[in-house]
Amino acid sequence: MTLAEILPSIRQLTALDKIHLLRLLAEELDKSENIFPFQPYKIYYLPTPYNTYGTGKKLMSAMNASNKNRK
Repeated sequence: MTLAEILPSIRQLTALDKIHLLRLLAEELDKSENIFPFQPYKIYYLPTPYNTYGTGKKLMSAMNASNKNRK
């Protein structure tokens, strides 16, 4: 059965049934394939806006310059 064949039936489902279907498919995919891209116990550093002093001022200056160019 192809996706094109089952889509009309899926579109007729209620919102709650669609959510259940999504959950079932996600759980099945999680069990069948290794889709998690991160390695366990490895540290991943994410950039955050914390302790980036002066960034807000630069952003505000850029926004003000952009607004002046529009006028």
